[in-house]
Amino acid sequence: MTLIDNLIAWYSAHMSYASIAGLMAIESSFIPFPSEVVIPPAVFVAGEEASSLCTTGIYPIDVLFIVLAGTLGALIGAIINYGLSVWLGRIIVYKFADSKLGHLCLLSSEKVQKAEEYFKEHGKVSTFVGRFIPGIRQLISIPAGLARMHFGWFLFYTFLGAFVWNCVLALLGYVAHGQMNLIKEYSHELSVAIVIIFGAVIAWFVVKKLISSARKQ
Repeated sequence: MTLIDNLIAWYSAHMSYASIAGLMAIESSFIPFPSEVVIPPAVFVAGEEASSLCTTGIYPIDVLFIVLAGTLGALIGAIINYGLSVWLGRIIVYKFADSKLGHLCLLSSEKVQKAEEYFKEHGKVSTFVGRFIPGIRQLISIPAGLARMHFGWFLFYTFLGAFVWNCVLALLGYVAHGQMNLIKEYSHELSVAIVIIFGAVIAWFVVKKLISSARKQ
């Protein structure tokens, strides 16, 4: 069994708010771990009949706290990435990404560069939108740290993005009844849909502002 398989097996036997937050912190840092195996299974357990006591101690009314625990964990992991990037700097971050340990974490200078280019192109809001994009989600905090993005805005956009993403995962867990094949299949499609909707909303505001400015002139 791989390390990921061992973590999943451990999580299944020790599901709690603390383990949810801990694994989501790992998922949000530079250590690769799929969020799809954290939130949806917990929501599935929470969706079982309230009259039957679950061994995990999670009840249906606590779905919101599952999402909040996952969001808190994601925020902690993102802060770790942000802090390390500020402390180490660009040169060491890129060297680590190309090191053996970095490769074990599925990092590479190309992936970090891709995340950095995405951040430069979209600005601070990328720490929100990036939470929905595979391959960018776990790394977007690194370029934010390298650019020394205002920490308050970083926390705001990261929390908001992580909360929305965890709500999506919670919905998937409820609809798919814990079936991981369905969760993995539709999580990517939903994340793309969220990005498209968000982009459309931003475009609408930009067009509306341009029209308003044109009328004033």
